[in-house]
Amino acid sequence: MAIASRKHCSYPLCSTWFGGMLSWEYLRFVREHPITWDIPTEILYGGGDGLVPRQTVDRFVHDHRAGLTIMEEGGHWFHTDEQVAFLGDWMRAAILA
Repeated sequence: MAIASRKHCSYPLCSTWFGGMLSWEYLRFVREHPITWDIPTEILYGGGDGLVPRQTVDRFVHDHRAGLTIMEEGGHWFHTDEQVAFLGDWMRAAILA
C-alpha cells in the first residue's frame, strides 16, 4: 500500500508515492469497507506501468478471480499504434469469450 500509517499524513491529507494527495478520511473509509467484487473481470496491464504496481494488480486478480493479460511493452496508458492494436485485440477477445 502506498500509505502505511497515519504518520505519513499531514492532516487532513496524505501524500502518495506518485505525488498525489489523498484524504485521510477517504483512506480510512476504504480500509474499513473493502469491496465485494463478484462481477467477471478482465484486466489489461502494461508491464511498464509506473502508476499501478504489479503486486497491486496481482493481489486484485487473486482476490477477485479476475483474468489478467499483460503487454510487457505497455505502460499505464496505451497510446502507441502497437499498444492500441493490442488493446483492440484484447477487447475483442474479452467480449467474445
